[in-house]
Amino acid sequence: MKALLNALQEGRLVELPDNDKIDALEFLSALIEAIPEVQVEDQVTERIIAREKLHNTGIGKGWACPHASTLRDTQLLCSVGWSPHGISYGSPDSEPVRLVVMYFVPESQKNAYLKEISSLAKAIHQTPALQQLQELRELSEVRHTLLDAISHALESVGPEARARMIQLEVRHAASQSIAPTDNKLAELARHLIPISVLNIPNAPNVVLSQDQLLVKQLEAFHDLGTELAQHGFVKHQGIEVVIRSTEHFSPDRVLHHCVAVRVP
Repeated sequence: MKALLNALQEGRLVELPDNDKIDALEFLSALIEAIPEVQVEDQVTERIIAREKLHNTGIGKGWACPHASTLRDTQLLCSVGWSPHGISYGSPDSEPVRLVVMYFVPESQKNAYLKEISSLAKAIHQTPALQQLQELRELSEVRHTLLDAISHALESVGPEARARMIQLEVRHAASQSIAPTDNKLAELARHLIPISVLNIPNAPNVVLSQDQLLVKQLEAFHDLGTELAQHGFVKHQGIEVVIRSTEHFSPDRVLHHCVAVRVP
């Protein structure tokens, strides 16, 4: 269960901001879209929601495992959301979902995904503690619950995978005094906004986003395209913009696909 373990190591376990199913899916999709390997054309949010409308991804016992696929050759990625009060998800057993484990699945990693999701389902079925999510009160308890699921799946795996789990727990304990709290991480993720910036020589920058205020603020910053090209990121009026990918068009036009963050 490498992708799930990576999600825990890289900070993609968050408390969901509310109990709405679509909001939760969009929130976790934004976390995946912010990973540099993910491209705008992957359309993670759109594909996750479209698939959910066709097939409910609740697997019962308070768990759901939505996923989006891509033909690109990249890594199997994961993000995890915890809902303390539960989400009305439409699961087969009608139980509210408290843990949403979302996957981004490249075609080349399809077998790895199927193996991981099968291992997770087996761990949930065989471990009573993984069926009692309503008893979890803190995000740290959620983390240990997920580590229990991984531990169950790794019983027949060698010491390297176990060492990674130990490393995660040690690093988490050591960083408590200096790392951002889980609530701060959730707050930060809530401000993630995907945008595109079109840079044309001797012309104003064009910012594409659904957030009209953000467009107005960034288009007023005349050096936006130049700063992005030189540094890969920009800070302007409480907004941070980071490039995810760049496309070049003839003759001299450059399109930057970015993530903008309103600093809390």
